[in-house]
Amino acid sequence: MVDMSTATHVGESQVLGTISTTLVEGNFEGKTVGEKLRVSTMQDRIWKMLDNSDAFIALPGGIGTLEENFQITSWAQLNIRHIPIGQLNVDGFFNKLLSSLDQVGEENFIPHSTRQIFISASTVEEMIDKLEDFVYEPDSVPVQIDWSKGAAVKSANWICHSICNISCLLVSLTLIFFIFVIF
Repeated sequence: MVDMSTATHVGESQVLGTISTTLVEGNFEGKTVGEKLRVSTMQDRIWKMLDNSDAFIALPGGIGTLEENFQITSWAQLNIRHIPIGQLNVDGFFNKLLSSLDQVGEENFIPHSTRQIFISASTVEEMIDKLEDFVYEPDSVPVQIDWSKGAAVKSANWICHSICNISCLLVSLTLIFFIFVIF
């Protein structure tokens, strides 16, 4: 992360390092380049990152990376915030994940618009081009929820369907991950 933030800073782009106080107290805080923001929880960290971002780019990583990817995706599906989620697919690292998402979409566990949020590119230049061209096109749903006003107009069927889709996706991906690790 230090290398990425340094390169971003040197390229004259804004860098905002967001870290929870729990990670700071556990000595997980590294060198910060640019502005630093401490928040109370990991959930607050993601909210702050989303509030200050135009896109989310995942580099090859572990469970935390996957968790943030899917949390941001579920928020997009619930109409909370729509930003593209880029997978910098270095040496094909995300190929199996993207194939799994394709299958989950083909099996109708996630709508087409949710799958399209995940953008993959093998180079930074290609990623930037794809992110700049990204246009969110939501699938039609019975009721959209306006989270910006605080009082949501809810449709129980739509909420249950969305939560079920995300839960099934996470279970599927967890199983795929464990099968991949075992074999």
